[in-house]
Amino acid sequence: MLRVFIQTYGCQMNEADSEEMFLHLSARGAVRTDQLDQADAVLINTCTVRDHAEHRALSFLGRLAKWKRENPKRIIIFAGCAAQRLGKALQKRYPYLNIVAGAKGIEHFSETLDKSGLFATPGQPVASPVGLSAYVTIMRGCNFNCTYCIVPSVRGPVTCLPAQDILADAARKAKAGAKEIMLLGQTVNAYQDGTVSFASLLNRVSEIPGVERVRFTSPHPLYFTDELLRTLEQNPKIARHIHLPVQSGSTKVLQEMKRGYTRELFLEKIRALQAAGCHISTDIIVGFPTETEDDFAQTLSLVDEAQFLAAYCFKYSPRQGTPAAQMQLLPENILEKRLSILLNKVRDLADATYQRQIGTVQEVLMEEPHKGRSSGSFWVQTKTSHPVGNMVSCKVVKAEGTLLFCEE
Repeated sequence: MLRVFIQTYGCQMNEADSEEMFLHLSARGAVRTDQLDQADAVLINTCTVRDHAEHRALSFLGRLAKWKRENPKRIIIFAGCAAQRLGKALQKRYPYLNIVAGAKGIEHFSETLDKSGLFATPGQPVASPVGLSAYVTIMRGCNFNCTYCIVPSVRGPVTCLPAQDILADAARKAKAGAKEIMLLGQTVNAYQDGTVSFASLLNRVSEIPGVERVRFTSPHPLYFTDELLRTLEQNPKIARHIHLPVQSGSTKVLQEMKRGYTRELFLEKIRALQAAGCHISTDIIVGFPTETEDDFAQTLSLVDEAQFLAAYCFKYSPRQGTPAAQMQLLPENILEKRLSILLNKVRDLADATYQRQIGTVQEVLMEEPHKGRSSGSFWVQTKTSHPVGNMVSCKVVKAEGTLLFCEE
């Protein structure tokens, strides 16, 4: 029996990739362990979107040198986006590393394991247990070339998985107990498989027995079609929360980022989504090299107009190999000041959004006897105890911080 410790860095896509890679390991007799000192193998699945995430993964890999010396037969696999970017240089720097598996080659991970000669002949894979919410990857890669982003170079162009495979995966996870399915892709709403559009796929997943709610991330503003907006409005099983990255409120900066849309178009999409009953969260980059005080002011005003439920705000982090990495960076004190101003505004607006939920009726998927998450992605505490996994309709009577309190 091979015991595998898995360390995943990054987004939900990376979590889903780790699940997929473990399936191939399980076919070779592996079981998971959360105790590193008891493991026979370690799988590190990495992110390289920001420098910090990559450094954390490399730091962990460095610390495994002692773990490997204790038993040289132990196996270390370094996978994902950082593995794709750094490639063969990793094994020169870390000679005790056994396998490097880049993000572009996840479909061939089984072959990579076989070629290593370190694993038994594959048999039947054993799926990991699923929780109330399960990830299902529907596409890989990205066809955009945002000037700050390294994802296209480490994940490659868009490849859409066959709809029948996606539906089979979702059905398997629903049968195993998942009540909520999260569809994943870099520009997830650009999905297309023959006659199956993203809107059609959402409807089909929602019809799977046992599926109570469908979420998706991360969409792109350009792909919110009329068909998709109608589907969001008409299908109550699709979550009323959309995470839609904007990155900047300035059309000038958006153009320099090569995001493909203007401030006006983004706000138009936001208004259409809110009209369909959706709450919106976003990502914002502070201090892109060309960002002026006026550009930053436009970001603040867009945040006011959009009334985001939440915003994940980051200082610009240059990534080697991207066009923006060649630009002159703004002073650190300016980045810190702008980030602080933005975070305070986002926090105040989020507080107001939670207060506006008082008196509304929320559909809550219970994750604990007295607590669950609503369709709009609010955490809700109920007065009455309910079985975990049940859908509960309740009225909000109070809001404190990021928690709503309900009475049924």
